[in-house]
Amino acid sequence: MEQAVIIGLLQEMFVLIIQLSAPILLTGVLLGLMVSIFQAVTQIQESTLTFVPKIIGGIIVLIILLPWMYSMISSAVNGFFDTIPQLIGGA
Repeated sequence: MEQAVIIGLLQEMFVLIIQLSAPILLTGVLLGLMVSIFQAVTQIQESTLTFVPKIIGGIIVLIILLPWMYSMISSAVNGFFDTIPQLIGGA
């Protein structure tokens, strides 16, 4: 029983990590792709040009999605704390 609960908790934790990091990572990928296309079209080969839009885009997405991320983390932590008695063997 305890081993199944621990595996379930780890699975939920990994899914939560993917859900929380996906919007920021996808924003960085899309902005990097757009900057790369812009560089190919204009033949500007500046290597530092890709970093600034990615950082600004990631910060903007983080600010916009911070309340949603906080609610996801807080509900997950509450769920993890609710399963502690099962791990100890009480409930």
